[in-house]
Amino acid sequence: MDTYSLMREFADSWAMLALFAMFIGVVFWAWRPGSRKMHDDSANIPFRHEDKPACSGDGPGGRGKDGAMAKEAWK
Repeated sequence: MDTYSLMREFADSWAMLALFAMFIGVVFWAWRPGSRKMHDDSANIPFRHEDKPACSGDGPGGRGKDGAMAKEAWK
């Protein structure tokens, strides 16, 4: 059996099975219980500062110009 046929047979069976298993794992990881809050937070990033622009102290752990922590708590 030549190398091409051997690699083709491997790709058609075990490699495809491994890739399918990885795909199912990624889908289950994205839909796992407890990830909804993280996905909702990521989805709302563009809408966080609708009323006013973000200031330099905004952000998790963000510090203002004087080095003090930002006064507004993250939601």
